[in-house]
Amino acid sequence: MVPTLQGLSSLLDRFGLTLEIGDTTGPIPGSYWGDVEAGLIGDRLHASALTPLHSVLHEACHWICLDAPRRCHLHTDAGGDDAEENAVCYLQVLLADWVPGLGRTRLFADMDAWGYHFRLGSARAWFEDDAEDARAWLVRHGIIMPNGHPTWHVRDDPRALVTKTVAGVQP
Repeated sequence: MVPTLQGLSSLLDRFGLTLEIGDTTGPIPGSYWGDVEAGLIGDRLHASALTPLHSVLHEACHWICLDAPRRCHLHTDAGGDDAEENAVCYLQVLLADWVPGLGRTRLFADMDAWGYHFRLGSARAWFEDDAEDARAWLVRHGIIMPNGHPTWHVRDDPRALVTKTVAGVQP
């Protein structure tokens, strides 16, 4: 099965993020990197048919990991620190398994080809052997459960407090 932007759109709807697919002739609104890379403005993720799926998923994960004030004023640059960026990358891998036809194996290859650089030399090695801090960050912010399953909540989502309490994680 070939993954599509439509498959990603269904996943992002679960978080309250809208994927808008524009034409391929002009710049993508809100794109930090320019070219065909995805862009963020408010609760809209912009892409074209030429945008790599890993770019759409990465920017979506930035939006999910943003604190509420930054999410409200988001335009192009999600900002954040290194810990948040690592959490974004980790979440990107987890959510790839929820996109029909994508999965983490293809995502690891796409991340490596795009040029993500991790201390262990590849996205897979980082995810499997060096990303405990990113996983803990996501659990602490109610984005994933301790078992790695998504909560389908964004950071600072009031519903996440219930999920954290049920999962035995201190808010």
